[in-house]
Amino acid sequence: MAADGPMVPAAATEDGKLCQSCGACCAYSAEWPRFSTESEEALERIPVALVDDSLGRMRAEGNRCAALAGTVGQWTACTIYEFRPDVCRACIPGDDACQMARAHYGFPALPAQ
Repeated sequence: MAADGPMVPAAATEDGKLCQSCGACCAYSAEWPRFSTESEEALERIPVALVDDSLGRMRAEGNRCAALAGTVGQWTACTIYEFRPDVCRACIPGDDACQMARAHYGFPALPAQ
């Protein structure tokens, strides 16, 4: 069972600022992110309203993660940044998943980091 209530995004790092001006990876597919390596304790920190228990992943609104705030390509933030799933923590600006999501939205490619 997950926690209740909204979370406040953590302060952005340089990579975080880059991600906050994009958000494509969080709005690319309803199939992602899936829970895989999270502990029960970690999953309990995610608000119930954002979890799709039947499919073991974050709830999506269309292809967009329900935890994503803002407008893709302008300004975005993860509303549960401190408690985001492991797959989200593994994302790196400029990696293959990033490039694929950016291309889907017609955004220019980033240099790999």
